Formats: sequence, structure tokens, C-alpha cells
Amino acid sequence: LYVEAKDEKEEEQEPAILPPLEVGQKLTLHELIPAQHFTQAPPRYSEATLVKELEEKGIGRPSTYAAILSTIQNRKYASKNKGRFHPTELGQMVTSLLVESFPEILNVDFTAKMEERLDDIEDGRKNCVNTLSQFWGPFSDSLKAAETSMRNLKQEVQETDIVCPDCGKKMLKRFGRFGHFLACSGYPECRYTQPLDDAPGGANQTGAEPAPEGGKCDLCGSPLLLKRGRYGEFWACSSYPKCKFTKPVSLDIPCPESGCSGFLSQRRSKKGRTFYSCTQYPKCKFLLWGKPIAEPCPQCGAKFLEEKSRAGKTYLCCNQSDCNYKKDG
Repeated sequence: LYVEAKDEKEEEQEPAILPPLEVGQKLTLHELIPAQHFTQAPPRYSEATLVKELEEKGIGRPSTYAAILSTIQNRKYASKNKGRFHPTELGQMVTSLLVESFPEILNVDFTAKMEERLDDIEDGRKNCVNTLSQFWGPFSDSLKAAETSMRNLKQEVQETDIVCPDCGKKMLKRFGRFGHFLACSGYPECRYTQPLDDAPGGANQTGAEPAPEGGKCDLCGSPLLLKRGRYGEFWACSSYPKCKFTKPVSLDIPCPESGCSGFLSQRRSKKGRTFYSCTQYPKCKFLLWGKPIAEPCPQCGAKFLEEKSRAGKTYLCCNQSDCNYKKDG
């Protein structure tokens, strides 16, 4: 029976859970409570908790923590939602392949022990050539085996019943650097591709009707569909490829630039970092790295506050340079 540790005062005040018992003593069951309890999964990592876990496991150095956090996001292995890391499909696939082919290197203990060996080399207790030889022998064998046994996801294709809108041939499900997508089986004659979420039954599809809040196309009047590209979500004409009109998704927060009639929208840079810019770009080049919150500043009256984080803590502040308003998020 598991009992949490308590101090002496609490033990004196509270009676024992079980009375004094003797070996072989027969007990009578008074009551059986059929209660069921489920163990809750641990919360997902934030930047602060992930760095703390790396420190406790002995992985990396303080100088490498920032690079680790940026790499897993820039390479689309994980994405942040409400300050927590969530593995992407690409991250899960890469992890499963690496763990299968390199189980020893992908072990937490291996990285921690390698850190100790590097410290021993620095202090002169171990020879660097001998240490490298001990590592390279088993690793080179695993590397050669992986070259022949590891799955090549880019060569694996799956035929679907979806028809290419350009040439009428069947679409194939393929794997690329951003995860699975649909590509025409007529390649290279037909180069049509489509995000998997935009296919019938995908994550972006809720039925035959387009998202009503998208409005109509400014060029042809067709309904707009919400789509997801490499730089974030955007509105696209449902008559594509006949009409290639697109526009960014607005956050319904007016652009603070004087004389600008645009609104702020969320975008993603080439390196995967999220930022917020005006829908009137390139006419208006206003840019914001922190998330805008539709809450006016109580100090200067600005139209929105900016959400920032530091050392794992989130706070709201005013974007105006002459205002120092700040509060906890």
C-alpha cells in the first residue's frame, strides 16, 4: 500500500489506515467500492519544461538549448500550440525511423554518457581518438544497415480515388518534407499537387460547402475555401485552377499604421517562425513577432496588446514605443 510521506505531527494526529495485524489473521470484508481511476498523461512540454528535462537528463549544454528548440520547429518536427509542443506527422515518422535503425544512439543514456566522455577528454582523463573509435565502429555498422533496410518514404506512393482537376488522372498520396500530400500520377507531364488536408475528407474539409466566413472571390465571385500552405492558412478561390485568387486570413484586428485600412493576419516565415503582418502587404509593411490580442491598452488606448513570453512565462504588453503598459498573460 502506497502512502505519501508525512511529517511527525500529521502522523500523530491522523489514525493509521490499517489496524495492527498478525501473520495469518483472517479478515472480514466490510465494503468493496468499485471505483476506477485512470492515470493522467503528463502535460506536453513547453520551452521551459523541455529545457528543464534536457538539463535533468544531461542532454546538451546551455549553449545548445536554443538551437534544439529552433531546430525541432524549423524542420517541422514539432509545432507550438498555446505554448506547448505538439509532434507533427513528419516528426513522428522521422522519430520512428531513427529509433528503429539507431536504437542505441536515440537512447537518452547514450547522449548523457557521451557528454561525460567529452568532459573526460577535455580534462585529459580519456584519449579523443580512442573514444571516437569506440563510437564509430558500431555506428558505421548501423549506418550501413540503415542504407538498405530503412524505409524510403519518398518512394512510397499510395493510389487514391481522387481525380486530378487539371488532367483527370488519379492522384497519388506521397510523402515530402512537410508530410503527406497529393500529387498527380501523370507527373512529369502534369505537376498538379494538393495538400492532403484539402482533399475530400481531409482536415480542412467539412463537407461540400466552403467555409462561410471566407466570403466570395474578388475576381470571379466564387466561394473562398480555407487552405493551408507552407506559410500558414489562407483563403483561396474554389474555382482553382481557373481562378488563382488568394488572400490572407484576417484576425479582425485593424492595422495600427496611420492611413492603412488593412487587418493583421498570421503568417509563417521561411524558417518556420510565426509572425503577424498586414493584409495590405506589400503596400503596408507593418510586421509584428508577438501575437496581437484584441484587447485595447488601458493606459494609452492602443487597439490591441501584444503577447510575448520570456523564461517560460507569458505576458501582455503594449506595442506602442511610448507606452510601458505590461501585465501577466
